[in-house]
Amino acid sequence: MRIREARPDEAWALSALVLRSKAHWGYDEAFLAACRDELTISADRMTERRLVVAEDEMSGEALGVASLEGRAPDGTLGLLFVEPRVIGLGIGRALFAHVLDTARALGFERLTIDSDPHAVDFYRALGARPVRGGGALPRLLVEPPPRRAWVRAWTRGLRTVQLGNVGEFQGQFGELTPLARRASGHYSCLAALGSPHPAAVVLPETVPPGWVELLCRQLAWESVEVYDGLGATAHTAEAAHTAEAAHATDAAPAETAPADDAPPSGLAAAILARPALTRRLRGLGLPFVPWGHTGPAGELSGEPLPPGALRHESKSAANALFQRLAPAHPAITVPVQWTAAGRREAARLLLARIRSGEGGVVKTEHGVGGSGTHVVRSVRALLPVLRALPRGPLLVEDYLTDGPASPHSASGREGTAQDLPRDVPRDLTYDGLVDTAGTVHDVGAARMDVADTAYRGATVGPGAVPEQAASIALRFGHAVGLELAASGYRGWYDVDFVTAADGRLAPTEINLRLTGPSVAFMVKARLDETRGGDHLVRSLDHVPLGARLPDTELIAWLEELTGRCAGIGAVLVPSIPTAAFDPAPFVGVLLGARAPDRLDAAEALVTGAAQDLGRIFAPVDRSAGST
Repeated sequence: MRIREARPDEAWALSALVLRSKAHWGYDEAFLAACRDELTISADRMTERRLVVAEDEMSGEALGVASLEGRAPDGTLGLLFVEPRVIGLGIGRALFAHVLDTARALGFERLTIDSDPHAVDFYRALGARPVRGGGALPRLLVEPPPRRAWVRAWTRGLRTVQLGNVGEFQGQFGELTPLARRASGHYSCLAALGSPHPAAVVLPETVPPGWVELLCRQLAWESVEVYDGLGATAHTAEAAHTAEAAHATDAAPAETAPADDAPPSGLAAAILARPALTRRLRGLGLPFVPWGHTGPAGELSGEPLPPGALRHESKSAANALFQRLAPAHPAITVPVQWTAAGRREAARLLLARIRSGEGGVVKTEHGVGGSGTHVVRSVRALLPVLRALPRGPLLVEDYLTDGPASPHSASGREGTAQDLPRDVPRDLTYDGLVDTAGTVHDVGAARMDVADTAYRGATVGPGAVPEQAASIALRFGHAVGLELAASGYRGWYDVDFVTAADGRLAPTEINLRLTGPSVAFMVKARLDETRGGDHLVRSLDHVPLGARLPDTELIAWLEELTGRCAGIGAVLVPSIPTAAFDPAPFVGVLLGARAPDRLDAAEALVTGAAQDLGRIFAPVDRSAGST
């Protein structure tokens, strides 16, 4: 579905659509006849009324119509009607969002809606509020919320081309195991949500038919091009190229290295190996937003990073930067870090930390989602942890979150640990971005859900992080961003924190890429813009399923869940749909609501429904006999 300007030659057809839509609510012929003149669209007033049409891109059929009328700052949503057979499929929501986008761009501050009585709940769910002064119809008012500065900086005021090059980014820092490659394929689906409103999405995994349509419905997107399954085809192309080179030299394929010009693996590289796709994506004239910067992604977008711009993705380089910045931030404490040449030296350092009663953390130089990071607080836990780590250099740090928190006092000193409330979550993150001019934009602070050291999701929005803790995280995260900008980095980044035992925030790493929490910020921005209000958004990146679901059944189940969540005042956005038929099946979702209790209820609903799948397919116990 795409939205375009109305054409004068379709005035009659659009007028008929409006009347069919009005008749959907059961009005009799006499009433419709009385409305006919008011609802008839005149060809010579289409431009004045800013009339737009939602149409099926394949057939060209008109699916809905809307108008933005008046002169800024006060206007009117004059029409919003949808073809009856597609009511409930998100067409009206997309048209409403399009009108709000246009109104925002033209400087409208308020729009009046004289609503059909049957549509009042629809408009209220999208942020409109009833007001007095209407005539025969209920009157509502909607105030298009301004677009956040960071959204404008991230998207340049345009829609975007999203690249799910998770594995390609990670592969820059070391070879991925087969398990890590599979996990990165699932996680890459989050890239579809890497901006509030993408125009095209390119993914390495094949995604279920109907998934993107569900995203469009929930987030009021229009006309999103999807190119999926490029991960598998990239490997196939490389294998074919290698075999061809082997044949030319009469050598066995297994004994012949790939030719120097063999296409490198990775999503952006796979796109560049397809000239038609490359031309298509570049021809959109929109910003490219990769999950993370790589050489091929820079070549594709025309915006490569200078050498060394990614150096703070290294955990030791990040720690050194934190140590340098910390003296200017009294509410920040930085764990002491040592470099161990290998497992034996790491064991010696960790034993010393354990014997001192403090415990320790051992890390690999690079890793995502908590992989390669282990907390060791006892001698018994030391050997299994070391066996799980790769050979080569390791990092060992103080463990700062054990033990009772220090008493908090109302000292009145801004930005000190003593000001932090007792309910500060253990795991926090700051998200920000450096725009193309090198300016740092703060996005926000989020509460992360971390099981041991494994990331599971995050919550963003009002009250997710206590105000004082958020302020401390934002100030320090912004300072980090200034250093990143000076090093030549451009793009999204985050700084992860743990809350130390003394109440201060301890920065642990920098991620120079999109992340799970960043996706929650994107969805929040879109919900706030299109539905009004100040949403809480929670990402659940790993919801275990009680049974494996093929694609068709998965989409049907997700559609049912979206309806059930809507019934309790929440929005469900499916984020990871490719692992539902894995041996250990799971899905990823984001949940949005305007109140904490509704968000918690939605999470309970989703996790309970996922567990219930196992009961559906459980064998029946017939041992008790029948009656």
